[in-house]
Amino acid sequence: MSAGRSALRMGPAELVQAAAMARRFYLEGKSKIQIAEEFGVSRFKVARVLETALERDLVRIEIRVPAELDAERSDALRARYGLRHAVVVESPAEGEDESPDPENLGEVAADLLGELVTEGDVLGLAWGRSTIHMAAALDRLPPCTVVQLTGVYDAGTAERGSVEAVRRAAQVSGGEAHPIYAPMLLPDPATAAALRSQTGIARAFEYFDKVTVACVSIGSWEPGISTVHDMLSDEERAHYASLGVAAEMSAHLFDTEGRRVGRDLGERCITVEADRLRRIPEVVAIAGGQRKAAAIGAVLRSGLVTSLVTDRSAADYLLTESSPGPRPALDRADPDGI
Repeated sequence: MSAGRSALRMGPAELVQAAAMARRFYLEGKSKIQIAEEFGVSRFKVARVLETALERDLVRIEIRVPAELDAERSDALRARYGLRHAVVVESPAEGEDESPDPENLGEVAADLLGELVTEGDVLGLAWGRSTIHMAAALDRLPPCTVVQLTGVYDAGTAERGSVEAVRRAAQVSGGEAHPIYAPMLLPDPATAAALRSQTGIARAFEYFDKVTVACVSIGSWEPGISTVHDMLSDEERAHYASLGVAAEMSAHLFDTEGRRVGRDLGERCITVEADRLRRIPEVVAIAGGQRKAAAIGAVLRSGLVTSLVTDRSAADYLLTESSPGPRPALDRADPDGI
């Protein structure tokens, strides 16, 4: 608190009293009623004095957040899409980080999970570079069970991917880990069904309906930005592109309006079903960058995601694109109506 020139126009007694009341209210956390009792005045008098202190620059209020967080964009994004939580971080400097999911998104998401997860929760982690970065950055997590929500991009890299992310999160929380040792995409529905019936995978699937907080990634339908796109043949990519796919999340495909397309692909995948995702109370998506911006908007319109960690470049697109619809994330509405 500091006395500005306009505050000096107050009389000395008035100035001292206002400073004392402001100190009690802003620094000591006392209520207006408590201050009124101490000074022998009404609480309305206290309110007027505090208001005058602000108007005359006796009290200056500053709202500070870490430089890497953009509070204004975060709040605007939350309101526009009806999100429960939206956190916008600074985008990497041009040419500094060309990866689709900058590591700083995972670091902020790790801190967010530390806030959202409570003791006894079941945390679900889907495959994705951003979720792997998030798990690596975790340094606090209440005791909880951690379950893998999708198979891995390549079973041969499981130790460096989502399996390791599940293990890491469980280690930090001190809870049980339920990984899935299987590829995300299989050659045909029969092979996928056979794998789902295997004991270890079936045990993980049993936890899907118990998940209370989930962490997912989003990909746009282009090389290097969607693992599912990269796993398919050229003919398959062309087929799904003809259906209007604009985004992918956990092997589910969406058009620009958030409607699911290419549902047959799910029959070949080891992944949590979209209906189960919609029933999870908190689904946090981690995705950023201009190349993913349109895909993020499509997934938000699907109503499957409740919270988002992204960067400024994606946020600017999301805040200026056409109307997102009737707050899809908050309503958990299904754009297909089924």
